[in-house]
Amino acid sequence: MTTLRAFTCDDLFRFNNINLDPLTETYGIPFYLQYLAHWPEYFIVAEAPGGELMGYSTAVLMLCIFTVMGKAEGSVAREEWHGHVTALSVAPEFRRLGLAAKLMELLEEISEKKGGFFVDLFVRVSNQVAVNMYKQLGYSVYRTVLEYYSASSGEPDEDAYDMRKALSRDTEKKSVIPLPHPVRPEDIE
Repeated sequence: MTTLRAFTCDDLFRFNNINLDPLTETYGIPFYLQYLAHWPEYFIVAEAPGGELMGYSTAVLMLCIFTVMGKAEGSVAREEWHGHVTALSVAPEFRRLGLAAKLMELLEEISEKKGGFFVDLFVRVSNQVAVNMYKQLGYSVYRTVLEYYSASSGEPDEDAYDMRKALSRDTEKKSVIPLPHPVRPEDIE
């Protein structure tokens, strides 16, 4: 049985193989520690029965970690207080088991308890597997962010979808009304 638990500092040394996935954004250790210090309730891992982590790293016996990392941000007065999914990653050998959906559900529950109006995330336009998964979970494309992801080795930067799912506090679903035109990264608050 998979165990869901809070991410710990020790997990930083166990999730490297997931970060090698080309669709996973990689951050420096200070970035992860900042999230762990400020939003620990949003930093969750799934662990296999033998104690192996399932998603962000692999060792000899399928030791991996699966995590979701997020935060709460925005303005309550402008009805923009929300949960933000910063990273969601599953090791290839543990995909299609429902782990991503379960962790997204937990993040949504935390955001509900904190009085959020919606949950949002950014995903590469080219990552249609993830886009379709998020749509199945009730997310919709709110806007396209031009050149959001920096490319490497001379390739063009890649656009992102800003996807959102309204929570119960947004009774009129204002937070998910799509914008009619794309925006640039510097236009995002």
